[in-house]
Formats: sequence, structure tokens, C-alpha cells
Amino acid sequence: MKFIDSIAIIVRAGKGGNGIATFKTSKAKPKMGPDGGDGGKGGSVYLTGDNGVNTLSNLRFKGIYAAEDGVQGGANGCTGRCGKDFIITVPVGTAIFDAETKELLGEVMHEDHKVLIAKGGQKGLGNMHWATATHQRPEESRPGGKGEERNIQLELKLVADVGLAGFPNAGKSTLLSVISAAKPKIADYPFTTLVPNLGVVDAGANDGYNLKSFVMADVPGLIEFASEGKGLGHQFLKHLERTSLITYLVDIADEERTPVEALQILKHELMSFSQDLGSKPAIVVLNKTDLVDADIVAKWTAEIEKLGHEVLTISAVTNKGLQALKYRLYDLIQVYKNQVALASDKTEEITNFLFDRKESNDFLGLN
Repeated sequence: MKFIDSIAIIVRAGKGGNGIATFKTSKAKPKMGPDGGDGGKGGSVYLTGDNGVNTLSNLRFKGIYAAEDGVQGGANGCTGRCGKDFIITVPVGTAIFDAETKELLGEVMHEDHKVLIAKGGQKGLGNMHWATATHQRPEESRPGGKGEERNIQLELKLVADVGLAGFPNAGKSTLLSVISAAKPKIADYPFTTLVPNLGVVDAGANDGYNLKSFVMADVPGLIEFASEGKGLGHQFLKHLERTSLITYLVDIADEERTPVEALQILKHELMSFSQDLGSKPAIVVLNKTDLVDADIVAKWTAEIEKLGHEVLTISAVTNKGLQALKYRLYDLIQVYKNQVALASDKTEEITNFLFDRKESNDFLGLN
């Protein structure tokens, strides 16, 4: 199935059913009183997350997604049937934007998470609602309301704990394949990865890591000026925005550039794409250490550490250093998540404090 991570569609909620104006009847008494029923509410359009779906390609064959209209009310106070909601299944991590204003309408962040996109029209009212002691034969009724219609843009951003950033042939796909159950395409030429891949990494049953896991994303190889649209990587940089940690995977045996040059280019591309992305917590992993001497590994490890980065050395082909890498990535993810949780709690505490102070006459100087 073709990987599609951005698509525009039209969603249309159902119209509310009309209310009607009718009267109770019996023999010789044609109009005993109003009994016109209300119409049914129009169906709404929702998006919901499904972990079994990993692309937006299932939406490309249909341009308009419409919910059902509500049914008109009936006599004897009968209310019309409500229109059925229309539920669109999308991958977890899908962001919804208004195609015209670019406003973010919502995000589908977990399995079965439902986001209302277009609200159904209100039900129409029957003439029973207008009956009063002085207005006993009302002819009024209200039509159903119009359902919302939107042109929306869906953008998929993979939800992962660790994002791999590296040049083509740095070994990202190989690394993902040996530390997870993912099976990305692997070959000895550049750009074998044409779409992002996700893999669940089991940290292993050792030193308290039993049943601990995290999700890693392999994004197609970046090249210089990727943030300006060159190459393939620029199409998928957004998939790194939701990761907790960036892992710069550097080929220590690369003959075109030194590990320091490669790292600087990768960091520049991420920073150029997004300040938030470029400033995410990161770790540097030197791969293919089986192809160079130990003193070369030590040299470049020291050079990158001087730049303030933590460095791990591995060989994805020989499995050297992979267990230590999994342990360290898991620990860093937990540290990041704890910091985010603490920051969130602190923000809420400060907000509540300011709100309380703002409501205080002493703070406003009104005493």
C-alpha cells in the first residue's frame, strides 16, 4: 500500500430533520390540538484512531465524507430518527487542519480517540412547542439546522519515542531491523528507505528492564539542504517532531565526510526545519565501528563529546553495543517524560496561582 501522510478531504455533517405542524384528530373533531413531532438531529463526522492503520491512503479514493441527515418528525408527537454519525478511521498521530485557514482543529493521539470534525444540524421543532393557553392551535414549526461542512487537511505525524536521523546508508534501517521486529528494506545503495518505518524495541530482561519497551522511527535518509526541499528526507522531517528523543546515527566509516561534519549537517537541517525539532534532547550513535580501527573510534568519540554530546558506539551488523544502546535510550526517554510531566504540573500550578492572585483585591490594589 502506498504511504500517504497528507491528504485533503471534504467532510459534511447531516442536516437536522424538519419539525412538522400537525393536529390530533378524531371523528367530528378535526383539530383537537397540536401533535407535530420534532425532527431528528443530523449525524456528525468524527475521526478516530486505529493502531492497525499506518497511512492515509485509504482516504484517497473518496473526496467527500458525509454523515446521514436526520429524519422529519411525525404526527402524534413522533420524533424523527437521528442521522447516523460518519466515523473516519485514521492512523494514530493524525493532525487535522482547516484547509482554508490552516487552523489546527484537533489531533488523534491514541487508539479509539474520537475527534469531532463536523457537527450535525440541530433538530427541527414540531408545533407542539408553540402551544400555550392563549395559542392553542399553532401552525408554526421549525426546519432542521444545516450540518457543518469543512474542507480539511489531514497530516500524519508518527508517534514514536525515538527518531533516527542520519544520512542515506548510515545504517538506520539495519539498526531498526536488528533491535525490533520491523522489517524495513535494506540494501547497499542510498535511499532504500522511501517511507518512515516504526518498530517496537524491547529493552530486554536485565537490570530491571524486563517488559520495558519503546517505539523507534526510521525516517528516510537526510541530505544537506533537506530542510529546503532537497532529496527525500524533507518530506518526512515532520515525523520527528513528536519524538521524545533524536538519535543522530552517524556512519563512522563514511569516506565523504567526517563524523563531526555529518553531525553538524544533520543538526543544521533539523534546526532549519523547526527550532523545536532541532532543540530536542539528542544522543549521537556512531555506527559501523566494525569497519574502522579502535583508535579511530576513540578519536571521533572524543571529538563529538567535546561538542557536548553523549556518544555511543555500535555495529548494527555485528550487534556490538546494541544492548547498551537500548538500555540507554530507554533511560533517556524516561528522563524526558518525567521532565515533561514536572513542567506540565509546574505550569498548571503557576497558572492556578496567578488566577487566584488576579481574583484577589489585594493583588489588584482595590482595597
